[in-house]
Amino acid sequence: MSRERAGAGVRTLVEPTLSEAAAAMADALEHGDLLTVFGRCAVDYDGRASSTLGPGDRHVTAKPDGTVLVHTDERQQPVNWQPPGCSQRVEHGEGDAADSGTDELRLVSTRSNPDEELVVAFESVRQVSAFAVDDGETLSLTGSEEDLRQRILDSPELVEPGFQPLVTERRTAAGAVDIFGEDADGNVVVVELKRKRVGPDAVGQLSRYVDALERDLHADATVRGILVAPSVTERARRMLADRGLEFSAVEPPSDGE
Repeated sequence: MSRERAGAGVRTLVEPTLSEAAAAMADALEHGDLLTVFGRCAVDYDGRASSTLGPGDRHVTAKPDGTVLVHTDERQQPVNWQPPGCSQRVEHGEGDAADSGTDELRLVSTRSNPDEELVVAFESVRQVSAFAVDDGETLSLTGSEEDLRQRILDSPELVEPGFQPLVTERRTAAGAVDIFGEDADGNVVVVELKRKRVGPDAVGQLSRYVDALERDLHADATVRGILVAPSVTERARRMLADRGLEFSAVEPPSDGE
């Protein structure tokens, strides 16, 4: 039996049935609430790449701006996500699940440019919470990686002459590439951004992105990796050279830039 708790701008269902959870989730999305769901689910993504995550206990957040985040019990980053601007809907007892006699609840996030779909399919739900969020303040932050990203997009020649950004947050099997583009010769360029002096960990991250794209792209493709940061440690510089990767020194913009 589910238990309902309510407070000012907060509604929570504990141990709901899938039908109860579906109704609460749909109501939260309709009213533009911040929605969180904890339960056992599988996750499928299809778009610029594809991925499948089998059943497990996960915490899912759906924000009013269209963002969807799927968290496990490890790491600060979500294992799957959709960015702001996506459409969200709740499905229960429809399609294949209904035909097979199984009971399944799905949170579906889609966007059209690029064409992507993230489906979180719940076997069971432990808790659903909806929060009426009113945050009128804007975080004032300078010198962030996003500032650095925008600086590169505005002035791509800071990476190297002839560099052309094509897309940001390009998905790979190793994660999302900060900036994906081409050099003056048409070679693929993977750019990893860091706002501070970095060490070997950043080099390893860039190397994994390059390796993943080399597996994904056609055999004749040349994939270059460029680490963009204010500076790197000497050990990181040696690792870059050993792995055939490159470094471009760029500072995030300061106040007034």
